[in-house]
Amino acid sequence: MKFLQRLRLAYGDMKLSSKFTLVLMITATIPVIMMAGFFYSRLYDMVVSYTIQQEQDTSAQTAPYVEEIVQKVIDAHDGIAEQKFFQTLFHQPVNSPFQMFLETDSAKDFQEYAKDLVSSDLITGIQIYMDFPPQSVRLFNDDLTKDYFSPMSKARGTYWYGIFQGTQQSSLFCPEFYLGEREKESYGDMAYITSTTFYYQGQARQAYIALYTSSSHLRNMLKDNLPIDGSVSYIINERNAVVASSDESLSGIYLLNYETIEDSFMSSNNFIERDILDTKVYAGFYNIKQPGWFMVTVLPSGPLIAQSNGIMVQYVLMYLVFLICALFLAHFMARSITNRISSVIHQMSKVRKGTLSPMASPVYHDEIGDLIDTYNYMTRKMNQLMEKQAQAAEDLRIAEFNSLQAQINPHFLYNTMDMINWMAQQGRTSEVCNAVQSLSRFYKLTLSRKKGISTIAKEEEHVSIYVHLQNMRYHDSISFISDIPDELMEYQIPKLTLQPVIENSILHGILEKPSKSGTIVLTGWMEDGDIVLLISDDGVGIAPDKLPMILSGEGTSISGGTNIAIYNTHRRLQVLYGADYGLTYSSDVGKGTEVQIRIPAKRDETSGETPKPL
Repeated sequence: MKFLQRLRLAYGDMKLSSKFTLVLMITATIPVIMMAGFFYSRLYDMVVSYTIQQEQDTSAQTAPYVEEIVQKVIDAHDGIAEQKFFQTLFHQPVNSPFQMFLETDSAKDFQEYAKDLVSSDLITGIQIYMDFPPQSVRLFNDDLTKDYFSPMSKARGTYWYGIFQGTQQSSLFCPEFYLGEREKESYGDMAYITSTTFYYQGQARQAYIALYTSSSHLRNMLKDNLPIDGSVSYIINERNAVVASSDESLSGIYLLNYETIEDSFMSSNNFIERDILDTKVYAGFYNIKQPGWFMVTVLPSGPLIAQSNGIMVQYVLMYLVFLICALFLAHFMARSITNRISSVIHQMSKVRKGTLSPMASPVYHDEIGDLIDTYNYMTRKMNQLMEKQAQAAEDLRIAEFNSLQAQINPHFLYNTMDMINWMAQQGRTSEVCNAVQSLSRFYKLTLSRKKGISTIAKEEEHVSIYVHLQNMRYHDSISFISDIPDELMEYQIPKLTLQPVIENSILHGILEKPSKSGTIVLTGWMEDGDIVLLISDDGVGIAPDKLPMILSGEGTSISGGTNIAIYNTHRRLQVLYGADYGLTYSSDVGKGTEVQIRIPAKRDETSGETPKPL
């Protein structure tokens, strides 16, 4: 029950297009699956019947070609037997020495005829075995006949010779294993051999005429006769010997008895079913009338099952293709129905990402059209509210920037005016004039641009004047060295960025040394698209526990709130450029302090506009 409830909820949460598609898929799949099951139960029998019919048709076409090859071999044999030389030698009593026959024209004609046969594609060798002592007969070594006549001793020991000796056969088609090794190497792996008798000097003598050929002719035909992979075709003779085969190993496995085949053939059944090595096989055969062979094709059930499964897989794949096409069509139709609703949902999803964009005015003023109008009204109102919020945030940033800068500007002025007042009270008129001029130049640089952005060159001059004013106060105890490359001088920097750092180095670094004197060095370089300015001093340094408080705004100072000025400078740079920029402090107690200022590299513009905070 719980599963059904979850299933019902899942279906209810689906989009309308998915529901339409799912319903179509279910209604299209169930009937097809039932048909596939019914079809598969009969598919194997259909494949077997079709394959057997195909095999029988192919065998009916192949068998005449096999018979034709056999007949050509027999015809070649008959052609030799019809030669005058052969007729004289074997069919007339011979009382004269063989040398007399070799000197006739018929011997030369026999040689030419034999050469022509051997040079053909079919006949690979000719041998006439005669029962004579080799040393006494010139037939075996004469140039005209030595290639075609051999003593009987070379035939003895072969399987076919034993057959002729044990039976009364006059002719025999010999497969490969009937022949001797000498025959297979020299002439061919298949032969047609006939037995004959001749009379010499009143005595009957035995002879055999052997025409050799290659089983490759039959083997190639049998390979072409195979209807499926894994099947085998072979030719079997009356002695259950395989004459030729498309695959010798498979023919040995699926070899059927000649008598079984003959009995089935005589009962007009050209097809049998057998179990061989726990494998069901189907065997079809065709009679080769001359010389009484059977051509057998064995079809194992395994490839047939694989073939039927392959057809089923093709059917399934085809169905899947049609199903996918149907799903696309159903999805398209469903989308055409739900497209207007989906467009509203799509636009509303953008609101979650912060993108408010109205839709085009609806063409149709139905419920969906009213929904679009309501969405557009809501979008306009939200855009107005977001614009007001953004403006308020921008005003807040500007106010914060101005506030931070305002905290910096008065700090130095108070200290400097105290110094000028002190010198005036002492009557140091020239020094007062010098201080007033320097202070005037100092604030001229400070107020030269309205928006708070200066150049590194002017800031460097600005802090130089500041150090000069401090040296007037502290008796030239501060040595200031500026080593900024010229190529950096025209890059932008917020006003009063360097002065609070220099002031902190003087008041809390150098002046706290026993000697009340020291050196401040200002350098700079370009790094990864940023400008880095380094201010180092040889003051007393900062304790490790107090170092983090400088940029946090939590620390206090004895002399006029310098720490808050440092914090404000750091905060101001981050407001303008982002969290990756600002000040970085490092210090070694008793040796000095280094302050690294990182700002983006931006060349000065004559407009003097302040970049918006990031």
